[in-house]
Amino acid sequence: MATVTYDKATRIYPGTERPAVDALDLEVGDGEFLVLVGPSGCGKSTSLRMLAGLEDVNSGRIFIGDRDVTDVQPKDRDIAMVFQNYALYPHMSVADNMGFALKIAGTPKAEIRQRVEDAAKILDLTEYLNRKPKALSGGQRQRVAMGRAIVRQPQVFLMDEPLSNLDAKLRVQTRTQIASLQRRLNVTTVYVTHDQTEALTMGDRIAVLKDGVLQQVGNPREMYDHPANVFVAGFIGSPAMNLGDFHIEDGQAVLGSARVPLTRATLDAVTPEDNGKIKLGFRPEALDTTSAGNGGIPISVNLVEELGSDAFVYGSLAGDKEMAESLGSGEDADQIIVRVDPRDVPMKGDTIHVRIREGQQHVFSSATGQRLPV
Repeated sequence: MATVTYDKATRIYPGTERPAVDALDLEVGDGEFLVLVGPSGCGKSTSLRMLAGLEDVNSGRIFIGDRDVTDVQPKDRDIAMVFQNYALYPHMSVADNMGFALKIAGTPKAEIRQRVEDAAKILDLTEYLNRKPKALSGGQRQRVAMGRAIVRQPQVFLMDEPLSNLDAKLRVQTRTQIASLQRRLNVTTVYVTHDQTEALTMGDRIAVLKDGVLQQVGNPREMYDHPANVFVAGFIGSPAMNLGDFHIEDGQAVLGSARVPLTRATLDAVTPEDNGKIKLGFRPEALDTTSAGNGGIPISVNLVEELGSDAFVYGSLAGDKEMAESLGSGEDADQIIVRVDPRDVPMKGDTIHVRIREGQQHVFSSATGQRLPV
């Protein structure tokens, strides 16, 4: 087992000006499960492939433990990688697939058999060892790919969106198995996904990337409760955080009839570049319904999503066009999401008024998008 360190690691693809990964500084602790997450094209898979040795590092360095592996061949890095598409040999049995890398390395047959049997027991694959991959379900094939990585007993596991090809129910079940398996084996793991729900439920820590630049690193609770900027706020959480541009008047954030008091620390952090505006964020569960004329935000109901234990209202800001473009869920969306009592849901077309629960707003600079003190 070992730590993993990216020291200003940069990857620039030929023919492009902007780095796919830009001066990544990141340290993964010994035995830690770190999730790299972000939208498509953010550089998360490139970061993983740089660690695996499948992509060149144009500048900076990468360490596994105390060893600089920046220019080391992939086969000599003591890592094992699990891919999105399983990459199993169709003509081999499960046992042969799992033990193939050991066979190539010249490991004695008895040791290969013992390691394969041990891994199969961990993964509940013992009864499938003589089957071919075509006789397995998608989840079982992914477990075989996991087993192939486990038998090598590497210093670091690398996983590149291993659940993307599974259906929704199986994805939930398998992510639980992967997370518990990693904790049992206590092997340093770097896991790439675009699904922030996977990131929140699986990782010891999460690293959020955007356009090749690291935005924030922290444990799931920190990322949810204290996003560092507008992008992280809109990306982490399902449903997404509502974000809106408010004017500052008399120490309050104002949008139409809605008024939210701002602290002295927040007001002191506002700069002239913010142009008298501030960006507020608030989660769907941080809103309470209130009566009209009570300083609430008016929302026209477009859709109600009833989930049994929860209900979510999807709506738009009621008012003139300028107001309607000022508030939405996520970084770019124009709909507002409110969690409501599932036994008292409004109807489509209704207008409801909501207020931000005291102390549950997130405050960001209108100019830079960075978090401000509250």
